[in-house]
Amino acid sequence: MTTKQEWLEQTYKSAKERPVRFTTLSDMAIEPLYTPEDVKGTYDSGLGYPGQYPYTRGVYESMYRGRLWTMRQFAGYGLAEDTNQRFRFLLSQGQDGLSTAFDMPTLMGYDADSERAIGEVGREGVSVTSIHDMATLFDQIPIGRVSTSMTVNCSASVLLAAYLVVAERQGVPWERVSGTIQNDMLKEYIAQKEWICPPAPALRVVTDMVEFCARKAPRFHPVSISGYHIREAGSTAVQELAFTIADGLCYVEDAVKRGLDVDEFAPRLSFFWDLHVDFLEEIAKLRAARRMWARLMKERFGARDPRSMMLRTHAQTAGVSLTAQQPINNVVRVALQAMAGVLGGVQSMHTNSMDETLALPTEQSVMVALRTQQIIAEETGITNTIDPLGGSYAVEALTDKIEAEAMDYIQKIDNMGGMLKAIERGYPQREIAEAAFNYQRQLEEGIKTVVGVNKFSIPEEIPIEVLKIDRALEERQIQRVRKMKRERNSTAVKDALKRVAEACRSGENLMEPICEAVRRDTTVGEISDVFRTEFGVYKDPGWL
Repeated sequence: MTTKQEWLEQTYKSAKERPVRFTTLSDMAIEPLYTPEDVKGTYDSGLGYPGQYPYTRGVYESMYRGRLWTMRQFAGYGLAEDTNQRFRFLLSQGQDGLSTAFDMPTLMGYDADSERAIGEVGREGVSVTSIHDMATLFDQIPIGRVSTSMTVNCSASVLLAAYLVVAERQGVPWERVSGTIQNDMLKEYIAQKEWICPPAPALRVVTDMVEFCARKAPRFHPVSISGYHIREAGSTAVQELAFTIADGLCYVEDAVKRGLDVDEFAPRLSFFWDLHVDFLEEIAKLRAARRMWARLMKERFGARDPRSMMLRTHAQTAGVSLTAQQPINNVVRVALQAMAGVLGGVQSMHTNSMDETLALPTEQSVMVALRTQQIIAEETGITNTIDPLGGSYAVEALTDKIEAEAMDYIQKIDNMGGMLKAIERGYPQREIAEAAFNYQRQLEEGIKTVVGVNKFSIPEEIPIEVLKIDRALEERQIQRVRKMKRERNSTAVKDALKRVAEACRSGENLMEPICEAVRRDTTVGEISDVFRTEFGVYKDPGWL
């Protein structure tokens, strides 16, 4: 029988190739053909069956034959009542989980009436300053039956407390509250750059939330370890995988140092990946991620509960891949990225809207994005069998290669003393910056193509309708916040904030004091100001 090498030398050598570089989006070389010779050993130790260690083929035995992924469209704009209306619309259209986008002041821990919030209130997400906003946001939404995701990090502890207090007021025990809060502070220092305090105290707050949820809200995921923003900052697929897994290892290590048994909290850790445009690379990345996490949890931390080894994930189509030029083309990009997510085995997904490079999405574009997931689920047939690309020589070889290169990165990070030390040295930041530079250079030189941008462009763009946020809403929110602050019990607020400050200093878990502060009408900004005072304010050291 002819070997692959013989075929390459005797037959393929004379074949014609297009004058392009055959690499993935991340610049990983792609062979002209893959054969069983490229995946030796994979079937023996690395593949297995769905629902069985090392979970390469999926974390659940029946995958989408048993239950479809959660269609969790990211939504948030304006005031709480505006986003509440959008939430209810999405639920009426078949969405089965909520995902909350907050505005920049909320994300950074500032109230709507802060000078730092001017011009940003309700612009890129919903404005939430107090428990009153959170209650309005989830008005007529049954928290006990709907799973909610919240994309917020440095002020995550306050937003989680507010959500739990709203559940409490709806009569829902915390034990029944399900959902996820992003709360991945390590990737903030690497990529997204939304922080309050330095990395060490920020890690302490994350671990407080992990411990608190394990014991008080066991159905809630207290951290979504996020590769999404690492990829959006310009990383390769391998870097996204490696740095995200390394972040996860750091959280597990810190919780174990706290005295928690790994199987007490690890089953509620979740992940969040970017779904970029390179179809096979993204599928392979998701499969490699599951296998890496399973092995690391078992071998490094001695996890015994299978759920501790299962990497369950949300994914979102790549915002950075969307183009302002010819924006209707984005519908195609999103559909292909979403299909890669399904073939890669995600547990929940958000599909971007075609107009998101221009403004917050319109209701119509949001519906098209949701329908994209529903068409994949109901019409394509790819959910009828589990891991339909499993066994593909190309997919298995890419899975192995991505895993091996990501593990090389993790070894380097381990040698530095772990991810916290690596971040303080600026290592992942520099690696991402270099990858982003290389990709941009390739675009400018025409080595890589973005259709409608550096190839197949048109002289005049046809404008599309975009969502416009009423400027008057900012003043309405400011006046609401000021009225609430005038009318609340100021003594109770001062006492609650003093209690949070004492917990910061003593090392006590912060979540109970924060929950009590929220009940007394303290605000996101006021509690965040306690963090600024007690832990200090982090400034980017400018590694780049």
